[in-house]
Amino acid sequence: MSSSLKNEIFSVFQSDQVSRRAREGAVVAMAAAAALLLGSPAEAHMGTGLAGGFASGFNHPLAGFDHLLAMVSVGLWGAFLGRPLIYALPVIFPAVMVGGAVLGMLDVPLPPVEIGIALSVIVLGGCIALSLRAAVWEASLLVATFAVFHGYAHGKELPSAADPIGFSVGFVLATGLLHVLGICTGLLNDRPGGMIATRSAGGVIGGMGVWYLCKAIG
Repeated sequence: MSSSLKNEIFSVFQSDQVSRRAREGAVVAMAAAAALLLGSPAEAHMGTGLAGGFASGFNHPLAGFDHLLAMVSVGLWGAFLGRPLIYALPVIFPAVMVGGAVLGMLDVPLPPVEIGIALSVIVLGGCIALSLRAAVWEASLLVATFAVFHGYAHGKELPSAADPIGFSVGFVLATGLLHVLGICTGLLNDRPGGMIATRSAGGVIGGMGVWYLCKAIG
């Protein structure tokens, strides 16, 4: 078999692998999106049905678009960075967010939280738009810092009604699904023109973060 024929077969096989990976990512992304969308009308049938139940916690990260953008961006930036951060960042963010929620519940003073959240949207969107590479510790520290602010905001608003544990489990699960949605979106990078699309999305996210920052300051 000639070397040119071998190369052609390998390129076809590689293209098929990329296509399969993109299709699988699209299916997972659609499933995650469906789970997030179905969470809203199901509130009366999940958990205790009280303000502090699982459904309320699951819907909570979806109620603020700035929270949603930051959480999707964590997964999307992880997809840009690759291993191990594609797995590490979606674990670090919700884990540290729980700690931030505890700080909010205890009313521990922090710098203005809304500004911190807006900055997280700007910075994470900018990292995606610029396809910024970072060392493992740098990316982890950055994401963990922003997670404190997001968790703090959730903790301050944590209802005092029944089932606060269910509420916490719900918002951590929703956060994880948003990270998965971001990772699956990052699979577009393997497609022709996909990198342009995802980096453009990062630019839009960063621009919206600027709007949130102006709103928080003003």
